[in-house]
Amino acid sequence: MSSIGKEIACLDKGFVRLVDVMGDDHSIVQAARVSYGEGTKRLTEDRGLIRYLLRHQHTTPFEMVEFKFHIKLPIFIARQWIRHRTANVNEYSGRYSEMKDEFYIPSLENIRPQSTMNKQGRSEETFPTDQAEQIAAIFGRSQDQMYAEYQELLDMGVAREIARINLPVSNYTEWYWKIDLHNLFHFLKLRMDAHAQYEIRVYGEAMAEIVREIVPVAWEAYEDYTLHSVRFSRLEANALVSMLDTLPSDEILATFGLKGRELREFKDKFENMKHQ
Repeated sequence: MSSIGKEIACLDKGFVRLVDVMGDDHSIVQAARVSYGEGTKRLTEDRGLIRYLLRHQHTTPFEMVEFKFHIKLPIFIARQWIRHRTANVNEYSGRYSEMKDEFYIPSLENIRPQSTMNKQGRSEETFPTDQAEQIAAIFGRSQDQMYAEYQELLDMGVAREIARINLPVSNYTEWYWKIDLHNLFHFLKLRMDAHAQYEIRVYGEAMAEIVREIVPVAWEAYEDYTLHSVRFSRLEANALVSMLDTLPSDEILATFGLKGRELREFKDKFENMKHQ
């Protein structure tokens, strides 16, 4: 597959590289038809079947596609990333090998004050250029000093597993990360969200670019039903229904891409909302 080996640079020294992939859009369809048997013959187009599966959260067929990535990333991003426990991970070991003299320093535009509205995020405002440069210099000096002390400890004969403990979480690590498409979609939904930390969004967007090439039909459905969808509570749904007496005509709804089965399901949802 032509995408194997594709590498996308991330941040100042990181990357995402596709090592291997098992399956594609056809694999999703194939798995679904084995499971559904004769019942899927009504869905004559693969695209229609994939969209139906994702729309109705029939997730197992998407687990038949797997991606293996080689990823280089700062340790503080790795610690967020590892919370997704649905993948297989093998990470570079600071016990067996020396940690590399590679550290992340944010670009000047990404060095920002603490947000006053979001306790876990940065502000949309930026520091003046001279102040951002001063902050970046502090990062760099600290990293240089701690790595020099790490090398000094190694030269003294201190074990690698102990010498590394003072290194900062800005130090780069690497791992192989393997995950199925269903769980990858969940990862990307969270990590490409505007509220996710900028640095991990960069990696999410890089993986999304690769995934889109391998499973374009599934990705289209994912964008429509998951990535760019909105979920309403019962109270919110009732408020929306109160604003609408009737739906627009089928012709108007078709201009939004709602046709055939999807149009019927949308109209059913609207009627159900009216009677809640």
